[in-house]
Amino acid sequence: MSLRIHGNRSLKTLPGDGTRPTPARVREALFNIWLGKIEGCRWLDLCAGSGAMGAEALSRGASQVVGIEQWGKACGVIQQNWQQVAKPQQPFQVLRGDVLKRLPQLSGQVFDRIYFDPPYASSLYEPVLEAIAQLHLLSPDGEMAVECDRQRPAPNPPVSLQLTREKPYGNTLLRFYKSHQN
Repeated sequence: MSLRIHGNRSLKTLPGDGTRPTPARVREALFNIWLGKIEGCRWLDLCAGSGAMGAEALSRGASQVVGIEQWGKACGVIQQNWQQVAKPQQPFQVLRGDVLKRLPQLSGQVFDRIYFDPPYASSLYEPVLEAIAQLHLLSPDGEMAVECDRQRPAPNPPVSLQLTREKPYGNTLLRFYKSHQN
């Protein structure tokens, strides 16, 4: 499959349906929503798949990108894709493993933008939102986007995260969360 990002850059993808890259239309919409908020941000890409979202963030000036992906072959592709688009001053890291086991290793770090795109039928939605809240991974002014099937009921976020908006794109739905301001 051919996959292109900002600047008409081509990315590698794995054959088959082991990863499900975010559709170009959804990717473009997200980066339009977050226009002006990517340059200099710290980006966390959960269930990173092909790494297209992190690559897009790097190409738009994110200061740091961290990705978590369970599938080893996908981690190799992500590493190659990010290496291709990152500038020397843009650190990035690809962590292989179960997202719920890897998130605690990020304790003490804070991210301005978090993108979470698990397999749509997975049971990861609520536990990952809970882990992000407990570990304080989302910066106070940051925002998290969660990609899911449009028919999927919204997960119950922990009290420290607030669902702020939903944007449908065909069968895909983006849900946006911010830190709850008391």
